[in-house]
Amino acid sequence: MRASPLILVAPLLFLAACASTPPLDLEGADRQLTPSEAVADIEAARGRRVAWGGVIVSTRNLEQTTEIETLGHPLDDSGRPQTAAPPQRRFLLVHPGYLEAADFRGGRLVTAVGTVTGTRRGRVGDADYIYPVLEAEEIYLWPLGERAPRGSNVHFGIGIGVIVR
Repeated sequence: MRASPLILVAPLLFLAACASTPPLDLEGADRQLTPSEAVADIEAARGRRVAWGGVIVSTRNLEQTTEIETLGHPLDDSGRPQTAAPPQRRFLLVHPGYLEAADFRGGRLVTAVGTVTGTRRGRVGDADYIYPVLEAEEIYLWPLGERAPRGSNVHFGIGIGVIVR
């Protein structure tokens, strides 16, 4: 019995479609504006829809929102933070409502799409710091243990990704 060519090709097409689809709606998001540039000219950045991501430093649950302090890194084509690249700047991701801090813990990779709303003063250690603030529309918590693809958008892994809208 001979297999149909469609049966052989269909799984490959499915894998290719899945691998090239970003986990977030990056359509219309400014991927060029960095957190450092936002702080340098907050009036020009305010109100812009951006895609930022990086490594979670800490997560705080407040009465109405969750704040995620993130060390920003540039994003690859799929929206994944490129941690091998130099960090851009810390920023605050603000999400309306509650997110479990045990899931969004330090060291996890996160990507968000939202609007730059301004800056906030804070401290990093003993140093004063100015954070750009991103009001998140969507947040994607990257699965644990998933390695970044090398030279390709195709990768395999076992894990659970979380998209918050």
